[in-house]
Amino acid sequence: MAGSEPVTSPDQHKPGHRKSGRIGAVVSALALLAMLCGNHEGMVENIWLIGLAVLLLVIVIGDAVLRRNGLRS
Repeated sequence: MAGSEPVTSPDQHKPGHRKSGRIGAVVSALALLAMLCGNHEGMVENIWLIGLAVLLLVIVIGDAVLRRNGLRS
């Protein structure tokens, strides 16, 4: 059975759906920002929530810019 199928590495497989990944990242960032309306008192939680949401959005925007410029396939 193994002799009939080619051996490939994980990076040779087709990537997932880019658009659904972008939508998922944006929805996750919005969910993180929605958690700001909670019953916590300290600012540390707010800093983490905002920081992670911004990080997700920067990754999505950076990926879009790199793909538009042809630097990423």
